[in-house]
Amino acid sequence: MAIVQRTVQASPQQIFAVLADGWTYSDWVVGTVHIREVDEHWPRVGAELHHKAGPWPLSLQDSSTVLAVEQDRLLKLRAGLWPLGSAVVELVLDPQPGGGTRITMKEDFEAGPLRWARNKINDLVLHRRNIESLRRLTDIVLRSAKNGVRR
Repeated sequence: MAIVQRTVQASPQQIFAVLADGWTYSDWVVGTVHIREVDEHWPRVGAELHHKAGPWPLSLQDSSTVLAVEQDRLLKLRAGLWPLGSAVVELVLDPQPGGGTRITMKEDFEAGPLRWARNKINDLVLHRRNIESLRRLTDIVLRSAKNGVRR
């Protein structure tokens, strides 16, 4: 399992506003290259986000499904990448004393060949990927806050 954390000088509401906009996922989730469709009721439980991952012409089309959500606090997804497998991704937002929010991102493969191929190299790659994903998410949140964008 890969667990990464980052503290952002933004409120949980500002961060969750970006998470609640499924169309932004290709901007911050490393490896997602295109969002094809977002269910109208995203991010409610059961809603799906349809995406493409990987470089063309090897792109894979799949979807991610909301498993759990707590407004401004938690978003848990099943991220599909078949035929390689699927992972459960959990994003937790914790307000920090003195301001800011700590984002914790947990990801673990739950099915398919990626689950069977667990090793230290895969864990390291997943860890580094998620560090970069949180960096990109932070940039979007801070840019939105600076420009007064309400999502």
